[in-house]
Amino acid sequence: MRKRGWGSIAVDILEASIKPEKKMRIMYKANLNFARFNKYFQELLSKGLIEEFDGSDGKAFYVITKRGKALLESARKAREILASAEA
Repeated sequence: MRKRGWGSIAVDILEASIKPEKKMRIMYKANLNFARFNKYFQELLSKGLIEEFDGSDGKAFYVITKRGKALLESARKAREILASAEA
């Protein structure tokens, strides 16, 4: 398994937060350990790519923002272009 870079990890976290999720669930979906997840997650949160809100049970949930969706869409297009260039 090859190492993922910042961009790949950020995309995985953004994809995992398309639907409102708790932090732990996003961490599992992105396949990261707690320390690495917190490092990247806090940066995405501070840049306004993910937002926090309180659920009906009073616990924090997180979801991708419009800005985060735009970044995710750009990353997907870049992957598509790179994949077609390799073929």
